[in-house]
Amino acid sequence: MEFPRELPGLLVIVVSAILFFLCSRRQAALANILCAIGILFIGFYSPSFPIMLIWLFIFSIGQHLFLPLNQSIGMELATEGQKGRRLGQFSAVANVAMIIGSFAIFIGFKFFNLNFKTSYVVASLGFITVAILISLMKKDEPVPVKMKFQLRKEYKLYYWLSILYGTRKQIFLTFAPWVLVTVFKQKTQVLATLLAVGGVIGIFFKPMLGKAIDKLGERVILTSEAVMLVFVCIGYGFAREIFTENTAMFIAFICYILDQLLMSVGMARATYLQKIAVKPEDVTQTLTMGVSIDHIFSIGIAVSGGFIWLKLGYQYVFLLGAIIAVINFFSALRIKTH
Repeated sequence: MEFPRELPGLLVIVVSAILFFLCSRRQAALANILCAIGILFIGFYSPSFPIMLIWLFIFSIGQHLFLPLNQSIGMELATEGQKGRRLGQFSAVANVAMIIGSFAIFIGFKFFNLNFKTSYVVASLGFITVAILISLMKKDEPVPVKMKFQLRKEYKLYYWLSILYGTRKQIFLTFAPWVLVTVFKQKTQVLATLLAVGGVIGIFFKPMLGKAIDKLGERVILTSEAVMLVFVCIGYGFAREIFTENTAMFIAFICYILDQLLMSVGMARATYLQKIAVKPEDVTQTLTMGVSIDHIFSIGIAVSGGFIWLKLGYQYVFLLGAIIAVINFFSALRIKTH
């Protein structure tokens, strides 16, 4: 399932180029329509696993197309010098919505006989509502197709940071939950609780992070994230060898929540790109290119990390993560903005 779900991340630059005649806000509306169609058909027309994967692919195209557009449109709606603050506010609102939605699902399934089909209908209506609201925004100018595949030397550090993010992201998404489940024998509700705790903290943390990006700059924030990630990876991989079982388990819980919060530092990469952009229209297309680049390496680290886990042990996956964090630290030190 991971391949059809992540493949659109690799192809998002191609999809974006095909849609060259649409401005970024119209592309964002179309992305949400694709999500609505995909999730609706997953619920109502999935008679077999292969057919379900087709709808999952369509849904994932919409998701990945919207990822860079979400950030670029967010920065367009911010005043100068407050890009990070605005992205932090949007991210905090998304956290509130996620918590409300998760709570509604929990209550609905437990007490009101809510089923998957009804849930997918509600989700589909949510995506359609987003598409309508974005369509009501004032249009901007579409970017010519010839620009879509251009790699510019001015953005080489941003591309490199995207590669490092892709490897770091996959370690969190794939291997961190697997440690809690297989090493510490935790159940699904424990992971759900940790996600909820991280979501609640994120409501307050993300706006503060956005303000810190504007005040301290991207280099300080991204280097600080890299330092924290070194300790997070060591906590995941080696807490069980240093501390008692219970202490190690709680350290892993803390690492999981910290890891979840640190994912939002991606806002700093977006604001960094916006500051160094040669032309304003480069922002959206370069963010899109960054999504494609990071997915190439995130899929690669998933395969190689799984091999390392099987052959050497889970500790070495997180040792690799710590090494990537150190490389990220020295790479972020090279950030210079006006």
